Amino acid sequence: MRRDTLLLLELRIPPVLLVLITGAGMFLLARAFPRWTMPLPGRVPLALALAATGAAVALAGVAAFRRARTTVNPITPQASSALVVSGVYRFSRNPMYLGFLLLLCGWAVLLAHAPAALLLPLFVAWMNRFQIRPEERALAARFGDGYAAYARRVRRWL
Repeated sequence: MRRDTLLLLELRIPPVLLVLITGAGMFLLARAFPRWTMPLPGRVPLALALAATGAAVALAGVAAFRRARTTVNPITPQASSALVVSGVYRFSRNPMYLGFLLLLCGWAVLLAHAPAALLLPLFVAWMNRFQIRPEERALAARFGDGYAAYARRVRRWL
């Protein structure tokens, strides 16, 4: 793809919508190719645990943003009014997105379908390229050395 086309994709698909698209794609793959479904004993409790953990991590990220009174809108990171580095943000620079990934991992376990699970790395790659990197540029421009120090100290995902 051309660079200008790639730039047009940045910050265009809200992460929640991308989670829904990815989850639907996983479901459709599982239904289209049922032969690839694997026996996975205990998959329901494991799927629920992953999904619950994902929801808790994502909600903790939202709560930290709310406490700091900064925007949770992923399409306008330049509107951030505070650099949030406490709470769950001590462990991940993107706990909301990590939570979404854990939710999708739970969905993959519930589906027990190997090809559907292959969409998980595609979700991470899309998020890194078209959501997180543009957010990081905006935060670096807005918060300068404070963000740079935070980015050196805390990993992008976990």
